[in-house]
Amino acid sequence: MGLIYPDFQTLPELFSRVFRHYKGQKKKFPLARKINGAYAPISYDSLCEDVSTLAAFLKHKGIEARDRAAILSENRPGWYLADMAILSIGAVDVPLYPSLPPNQIEYILKDSGSKAIIVSNMLQLGKVLSIWQNLPDLESIVVMNRLDEKVDGVAELSDAKKTGRAILDSTPDYISYTMLKPDDIATIIYTSGTTGLPKGVMLTHRNICENVKSCSSIIRLDESDRSLSFLPLSHSYERTGGYYLLFACGAQIYLAESIETVSLNIAEAKPTIIFTVPRLFDRIKATIQKQTENESPVKQKIFTWAYETGIKYHKKSKSGGVPALLSTQHRIADKLVYSKIQSKFGGHLRYFVSGGAALPPKVGEFFQALGITILEGYGLTETSPVTNVNRPEKVKFGSVGPVIDNVTVKINTDGEILFQGPNIMKGYWNDEEATREVIHDGWFHTGDIGELDEDGYLKITDRKKHIIVTSGGKNIAPLPIEQLIAENKYVDQVMVAGEKKPFLVALIVPNFSELESFADEEQLSCSSKNDLIEQKQVRQIYESLLRNISRQLAAHEKVRKFHLMKEAFTIENGYMTPTLKLKRKSISNAFQKEIDALYSTMNTLYNSE
Repeated sequence: MGLIYPDFQTLPELFSRVFRHYKGQKKKFPLARKINGAYAPISYDSLCEDVSTLAAFLKHKGIEARDRAAILSENRPGWYLADMAILSIGAVDVPLYPSLPPNQIEYILKDSGSKAIIVSNMLQLGKVLSIWQNLPDLESIVVMNRLDEKVDGVAELSDAKKTGRAILDSTPDYISYTMLKPDDIATIIYTSGTTGLPKGVMLTHRNICENVKSCSSIIRLDESDRSLSFLPLSHSYERTGGYYLLFACGAQIYLAESIETVSLNIAEAKPTIIFTVPRLFDRIKATIQKQTENESPVKQKIFTWAYETGIKYHKKSKSGGVPALLSTQHRIADKLVYSKIQSKFGGHLRYFVSGGAALPPKVGEFFQALGITILEGYGLTETSPVTNVNRPEKVKFGSVGPVIDNVTVKINTDGEILFQGPNIMKGYWNDEEATREVIHDGWFHTGDIGELDEDGYLKITDRKKHIIVTSGGKNIAPLPIEQLIAENKYVDQVMVAGEKKPFLVALIVPNFSELESFADEEQLSCSSKNDLIEQKQVRQIYESLLRNISRQLAAHEKVRKFHLMKEAFTIENGYMTPTLKLKRKSISNAFQKEIDALYSTMNTLYNSE
């Protein structure tokens, strides 16, 4: 079926058309959340009623078309409700990551001039109350949870809906969509960025609506589809792909309880599609391998045979034909192994969609061999966000696929990827200079380096600003080197450094569960992580790893020294963005002493070949 109403020009038009289509259909629902240990649906009629009443309340509180209203919440039904209500009165919503500290929330609310904010709970409310005196534009706060005690100027969501209901009862046409135009701003999304202050990306209704339409022609969805949502809705990837696209096609969105419960929730929700980031695949792959290692030798052999059969089968499929014997073996492998792995994902999964960061090709091939398809895509907040995605009928690991409909790509003379299309942002809020830096000559300049193959599939090689220039003047893209290192089971995370230095070094976060298993086998006595990473046998693992990888690299690309980290890079400690990208500048600054120490002696792991 695809899109329920293909001609929507604004998001409120999309919402109203879908609500009208499902009016009175009690068995159909857009959202489901966990209540008392089981998934409970929220009907279209119920959500539509709540959107209307909250929209009426916000308008009553003085929020008008083009005013900004913020959302500070985890993924929950109230997030969708807040988004739809704000947009329905022609206002602009400003989503904030719930992990942000008060000073960053203050900066975004002040910069955007937000007049209202809808928060999820007392923790988030406390952050806003602590900075409210510094926010002259902020007039209203709505909190989704019940208040412990009344606070002046703060309304509970349930009370806000009652007020809105009373207004609509007396004035049924209080909310009107007619004043909205496709080129009006729908949302300002502040990109956390890996450096500097966040910039507010202005996305119009046209930007997002056209992106949804283009994606719907590639990722075919209908009301039989279900997804599990756990990526932050504050980010454009989950919002466009995991929310608007699914809603536009009548698919159901099941909300995960948390990132920790994803594997359990997958089995319960039985999704057909999941939007995720590569980090999840690393965890799933490690779990599958760990479980296999704990099986009997016979079962381990069967798994290895099935995996190798899957690799051969897909290789032959791409080159033109699968021999009859291999086809039979693949069917047996499916019965013995693939179907059992798929059942852990609920048994209905058609594909994962991966974005937000590069998917290592070997990870994609691992899952494909076990019968699970990953469609890797690409885009930026500034492109609403999708520009490219692999096609279900032709997946190329190591690439992000061809462009979607209505988007044009070209590679600049310096290798930078440029785009044109109706999905390109209006610009950065209150920052014309930054806008001119990225949108000029009729093209959006991504800051990413890439190349196109003969089929028009795009391969991202690195961020332009991440390119390392050594003291010898060599330009090196760190990402492919990091991917090679990260393929090792003893590596959890890695960052390569070497700007203006004679050679490259790496900060490596070990996979401590694998290291602890190794220590047990080797009977190493370690009382702490610090003890563990100081062990000679442990350091030899990483020396050997870097020596092996060096054979695949040019002399100037070799990583010659490393430092083992005691703690992982996380959002909480400020070393990752909310979309799980490394904040390279922050990491380099914080661990400058450790990096400098690696250069203090010129004895390297191996001589320069």
